[in-house]
Amino acid sequence: MNVGVIGAGISGLATTHELRERGAGVETFEATGEPGGVMQSCQVDGHLLELGPQRLRGSKLIEDWIDEFDLRRQRFEGHDDQPLYILRDGKLRVAPLSIREAITTDLISWRGKARLLAEPLTAPAQADESVESLFSRKFGEEAARTLFCPLYTGLYGANADKMLVRHSVGKALDRHGIDRSILLAIARKLIDGIDVPPIVSFEDGLQILPEAIAERYSDSIHFETPVEAVREDGDGFEIETSDGTTAVDRVVVTTPAPVTADILDPLDSRLADVIGDLTYNPLAVVHLESAYDREGHGCQILDSEGYETLGMTWNASMLDREGVFTSYLGGSRSPEIVAESDEPLGELAAREFEAITEVSAEPLHVARWDPGMPAYDRTWDALERTSFPEGVHVCATFAERAGIPGRLRDAQRTAEAVLDA
Repeated sequence: MNVGVIGAGISGLATTHELRERGAGVETFEATGEPGGVMQSCQVDGHLLELGPQRLRGSKLIEDWIDEFDLRRQRFEGHDDQPLYILRDGKLRVAPLSIREAITTDLISWRGKARLLAEPLTAPAQADESVESLFSRKFGEEAARTLFCPLYTGLYGANADKMLVRHSVGKALDRHGIDRSILLAIARKLIDGIDVPPIVSFEDGLQILPEAIAERYSDSIHFETPVEAVREDGDGFEIETSDGTTAVDRVVVTTPAPVTADILDPLDSRLADVIGDLTYNPLAVVHLESAYDREGHGCQILDSEGYETLGMTWNASMLDREGVFTSYLGGSRSPEIVAESDEPLGELAAREFEAITEVSAEPLHVARWDPGMPAYDRTWDALERTSFPEGVHVCATFAERAGIPGRLRDAQRTAEAVLDA
């Protein structure tokens, strides 16, 4: 079977690997000149910067891929024994991620902690409620507003009252077999001893993983070759690029929803309209240099604090990236701000960093996630009522969960589905 894979981000590269491992012929098309998608690393003024994900968790899946692509010598571990903070009432407060922190944190009042403990008495998650409604109903409004919503939606730059359970946290609960009490499930793991994989990264940055995959399958990957359309061709398909057409038996699309919509429009215009209407949260990623020396993984910033900054990753502390801090702006809080040019965005991030930490910072680099992170809001309802044409498969964050482990698992499922069809 010959398969056309569209996109050489981590989803497309992982799908290419899984298909080739199973004996399929693969042609992978990437519009840009390098692999990885948002999984990009660069050097600026002697600092290693991650433009997309900032680190990984060394789960068995991740460690297997590290060994598969001979990256063990590049691997190092970050610091797990440092807290995560949430900015509330102008103060960085410890997010309670352990029993000890849950007792000692001043992020939540004692009344709020008491209400949180009543969670086992609440009803299970409802598919059609918002993430904010779920967490407020189960843990109380204070804990939801100051802890659960910021930690869950922070990854997506999303508004918790717009994100639906059915498209987001509900899938995670199903995956972990949690059908009623989230708190009791966490307590059981704590009693049994949670085996949390270590924080891991690579000396030369996370992009060396997609680069290693691309190098192995260089005979399959066509860089600087944007796909213009996919059309039916007898029992298979034709993939159109500026270089011509390529005939394949199956197609796997791994690109973000807006790109996917344009590519599939000639094949199924109704499906393309649905995909094109999916909402994304655009993000600006601003790297700063600072002498701030507080230990921690970073912080989330509540909407009520009045900052444009959504949160920060403290690479200097967590990963020993000397002087490097990453700030995130935009998202559903201020999507329009991402359109600002680099200089004002960098200055804004540095100014707010200083206001929060009382230590000055200088901008190093500004990047943007285009189109950003899936919002998983009501626009995703229409996607549930549609289907892809037979022979066309999707392996992308708009159809499944984000995160590198999720992308690797999705690629494996997709490869199996393609070859079993």
